Amino acid sequence: MSLKNLSVKTKIPKVLKNKLHNKKIGQIYKNFAKSLRIKENFIVAVSGGPDSLALAFLSKIYSIQKKLKVKYYIIDHKLRVESTIEAKYVKEILKKFYISSEILRWHGKKPRNNIQSSARTKRFEFLFSKCKKFGITKILLGHHQEDLFENFFIRILRGSGLKGLISFGKETKLDNITILRPLINQKKEDLVFISKKVFDFYVKDPSNDDEKFQRVRIRKLLKALENEGLDQKKFIKTIQNLKRSNDVIDYYVNKNLEENTFFSSKEKQLIIKNEFFEQPYEVVFRSLSNSLNFVSKKYYAVRGKKIDKIIADIRKSSFFRSTLGGCLIKKVNQTVIISKEY
Repeated sequence: MSLKNLSVKTKIPKVLKNKLHNKKIGQIYKNFAKSLRIKENFIVAVSGGPDSLALAFLSKIYSIQKKLKVKYYIIDHKLRVESTIEAKYVKEILKKFYISSEILRWHGKKPRNNIQSSARTKRFEFLFSKCKKFGITKILLGHHQEDLFENFFIRILRGSGLKGLISFGKETKLDNITILRPLINQKKEDLVFISKKVFDFYVKDPSNDDEKFQRVRIRKLLKALENEGLDQKKFIKTIQNLKRSNDVIDYYVNKNLEENTFFSSKEKQLIIKNEFFEQPYEVVFRSLSNSLNFVSKKYYAVRGKKIDKIIADIRKSSFFRSTLGGCLIKKVNQTVIISKEY
């Protein structure tokens, strides 16, 4: 569909339509729309950085074209004194481009350790709450190609397995909510270009240069490796190959869950047969991790070491009960029962 026909049919505001006439932005939008392909209302998280502002612009055009309703949320973690002022300014900037947004503020005492991880968890709590309130099942995040690379190396340093290494992909599901990253194959420099051309603005977070954060150190390491000849195309190919191997394991995980578990909606318990634990270890590990997430309804999975330990404990004849990841785990004869911990 040409820009002319698109603007007539869906009435794109002139201030937005004019930006699409830029050849580079027009091509990026074309790739974005082809990648997204959703036909239901969704939520967009906006931080004020170039990636999320680019996402706000692209998703607004998409929503007009597809006649969808979108809710934009700016998360003010209040971790920096400037954050509240920045959030208000981002809201004003978006409004000039017919993008209505709401600021969600994190009040209360903030953690001293694992700050970025805690902020990420709180961000998802806010967004998931809005999903449930409005009956929305899709959340769009502005992660890009460099984020994919950084996450891969961070997971290596954590000793992650195959699933952990490739978990940061285009789509992540939890219960009935899907996290989408439609810009995951887009370079950050392209998103900076959009933010400058469209909004003539983006927030520069000083924490992005603070080496006390592991992600910043990884980012600088990747830059050094790139200067030494790191081939990003081959790197992407490697990740794609790993994903194919992961798909095979997921097939058997789903089969294990389907054949060896039963959820009692009346008792709100997941009942697990003994055969569940007789599969190859990686299948058992993922099946149990998925089971705990299913019962607890938490976004983040329990850490691997804790899963390893509970599997070893369950296989002991002396195991009776334990708690993990917001769940109560009991063993009755050869059957394991998982329920939510209250």
